[in-house]
Amino acid sequence: MPDIGVGLIGAGYIGHTIALAYRAVGSAFPQAGRPRLVALADVNEAAAAKAAGRYGFARATADWRALLADPAIDVVAIATPNFLHAEMAEAALAAGKHVHCEKPMAPSLVQSESMARIARGAPGRTIVGYNYLHNPIIAAAREIIAGGEIGTPVHFRGTHNEDYMADPAVPFSWRCERAFAGAGALGDVGAHIVSMAHTLVGEIAEVCADLSTVVAERPVPGGGTRKVENEDQAQFLVRFAGGATGTIEASRVAQGQKMGLGFEITGSKGALVFDQTRLNELKLYRTGQGKGRQGFTTVLAGPDHPGYAAFCPAPGHQIGFNDLKVIEVAHFLEAIAAGKPAYPDFAAALTFERVLDAVQRSAAERRWMRVGGGS
Repeated sequence: MPDIGVGLIGAGYIGHTIALAYRAVGSAFPQAGRPRLVALADVNEAAAAKAAGRYGFARATADWRALLADPAIDVVAIATPNFLHAEMAEAALAAGKHVHCEKPMAPSLVQSESMARIARGAPGRTIVGYNYLHNPIIAAAREIIAGGEIGTPVHFRGTHNEDYMADPAVPFSWRCERAFAGAGALGDVGAHIVSMAHTLVGEIAEVCADLSTVVAERPVPGGGTRKVENEDQAQFLVRFAGGATGTIEASRVAQGQKMGLGFEITGSKGALVFDQTRLNELKLYRTGQGKGRQGFTTVLAGPDHPGYAAFCPAPGHQIGFNDLKVIEVAHFLEAIAAGKPAYPDFAAALTFERVLDAVQRSAAERRWMRVGGGS
């Protein structure tokens, strides 16, 4: 694995998870190499300096464009608010860098399409930060489905519900403003369960959606309130290109839900059930069990599932959220070294963005909507 320099833009929570991952990847996955942490940029120079010192970046800057100009940096990781993704990613690609961008790609489909188009003509590789897809037990689920163990998928029921904005006293932020965030709950958490549906069952062809804003106004500094411009919750019917149907819901105001990502996949010969709060377990049901022996089997993540053994040699001992980010980074670095696409790269992640766009158009026009087109 060739020497590779990393620059990180953003010193917030997602920047924290990415920095931890690039620090740990060389120890957990030696074949992926040991990246050099070259520079960390944040609009708050003091925050950038503090974070750079904490994670071991050689220098800090308040100018993200200076980071792109550094020839020692090969990979640019973008951990900024949604509205900054497109400009930064496109500039990084133009500078010949590989780009690791957090999800969603951008506030609008037009921006996401531009990012994917520029990536197609650029030498750098891309990946979008859907770390839940890199769970070894999700890879096992994908293998089970692809191998026909539960037959043909006929139905998908997926959720990603959280309560981080359930309290009406949570102040107005960029997440509530359409120009900066785009969608609300859809972009924040709905994108994750849509990515799961696509990865496991296949392309979503049509949607019929309803969106709602539960907390219509939120307080602003200095007093008063401001109108929330995007949705707090979304629910939609889906039809997959392969013939399966399903339902998906997402919420940022689901009281008591801290990590409500989960799915049930019904097949013609069995079923799978997954709950992210138990991210090392997969429930598997196969038809044909004897009388009195029918039910789901719990599959425990272990070293037989690729990626898990990098952290623990024993099954059932569990890996965690940040470990999924390390696996994501290892996958990206290995893709760069092999000259192959990572998953999901900008092209693949654009398919998720098209679903989110169709959901918003369906809710606005109150009808079934084809993904990427009309009714």
